[in-house]
Amino acid sequence: AIQEWVRTRPPPAAPAQLLSALADLLLEKMGGSSGVLYGLFLTAAARPLLNRNDLSTWADAMDAGIEAVQRYGGAAPGDRTMLDSLCAAAQALHALRSPDADPLPVLAAAVQGAEAAAEATRHMEAGAGRASYISSGQLLQPDPGAVAAAAVLRAVLEGLRS
Repeated sequence: AIQEWVRTRPPPAAPAQLLSALADLLLEKMGGSSGVLYGLFLTAAARPLLNRNDLSTWADAMDAGIEAVQRYGGAAPGDRTMLDSLCAAAQALHALRSPDADPLPVLAAAVQGAEAAAEATRHMEAGAGRASYISSGQLLQPDPGAVAAAAVLRAVLEGLRS
């Protein structure tokens, strides 16, 4: 849906408008609890970017998105959800608040952190989300939401590199 959207119209140039438009698209097309959570994440992340879009504000945006997902989704880091990846990435993105931050290496570190956190969910007890309804003995793979969040961040990094 995102690729089709980009092919049919130019995405907004302003970061806040871009994130808001992506939130609307995901809420419409993705469906399910993940679609709602990504929509909430992007809507909240857009707010800090309304008046500023310097590097440190992107770290603020990530934090705002995570806060919204925690508030409305009821999960926390360590619950074996997308938040595990997002929070690991946010920790690395806090380096954007440094005046000499180099964004691509910081984002690469965030992606590595998110991927490692996603893999670590393989050994976690599910405290929230769909996995919390399944016996932990049956949860042999990393959490799909955590893996997906890390994959989205990797796609952003690869897009910025190319």
